[in-house]
Amino acid sequence: MLLDTLLDRTVVAGYSRLGYVLRRRAWAADDPAPDALRGRVALVTGASSGLGEATAAGLARLGAEVVLVVRDLERGERALGRVRALAPAAKVRTARCDVADFASVREFAAGEPRADVLVHNAGVLPPRREETGAGHEITLATHVLGPLLLTELLRPALRASADARVIWVSSGGMYTQPLAVDDPEYRTGRYRGATAYARTKRMQVELTPVLAERWRADGIAVHSTHPGWADTPGLAASLPSFRRLVGPALRRAAEGADTAVWLAATEPGPPPGRFWHDRQDRPAHLLPGTRPAAGDAERLLRYCLAAVSR
Repeated sequence: MLLDTLLDRTVVAGYSRLGYVLRRRAWAADDPAPDALRGRVALVTGASSGLGEATAAGLARLGAEVVLVVRDLERGERALGRVRALAPAAKVRTARCDVADFASVREFAAGEPRADVLVHNAGVLPPRREETGAGHEITLATHVLGPLLLTELLRPALRASADARVIWVSSGGMYTQPLAVDDPEYRTGRYRGATAYARTKRMQVELTPVLAERWRADGIAVHSTHPGWADTPGLAASLPSFRRLVGPALRRAAEGADTAVWLAATEPGPPPGRFWHDRQDRPAHLLPGTRPAAGDAERLLRYCLAAVSR
């Protein structure tokens, strides 16, 4: 436990592949059963590459029927082929949904009558401020608003599940940011894509316990997790300098996806409303000045619910 905590607080060691390798030694008895997700339906957004694809493959290998939820069907079909190669006996398919586009989210949700696991993985890191057609900043729409709307629309399907789990894939970068409850659309100050990304990842983590309470009566458990530093196409495209700097220390995509898969499949289910990394719940705050005032997360949720209801 002491080694685990030291790895986490030092960041570089804990988020790198070294942290995964050292911790993995203690997990053998904690791995989900090979058929842990047999008979269950799992939806994974942003599954056309990287962490999303690796998460989809991990869930499929545990027996789940997996829907690769993608914005680009051509890329999604290529990812589908790779997932099938890793889990040839699994039932997997693609479905189109741009989570930043509320109309696309509604259309997709209307065609999905079953859902036991919902993994919110889709992500963007834009070089400049962009807005969706509905007028929302793109990282907020992709990381918070669209996923919230999708979960709300799938509540009947999730409610019908015997063990529904919703998992938000956040980022350790969220530790650098406070909750931007007074400017969720990032309209003020100098815009930086990496900051926008970290701000909205902070929102995911702060909303996790609030949403866990909101959906508790429906039997829906809510978790958030971060993957550490994983080598993915998204990282290469968005942060090439960082990728060159840490290079060999980066985790493989499947290693970054491990905790999301574990949260979906382990029995008994983990305590809801918490933030996880490498199968251990982690503090939501490490730096001074990032802890929100009482009621701020609830205030942000009210803003988000109003935004997606228009």
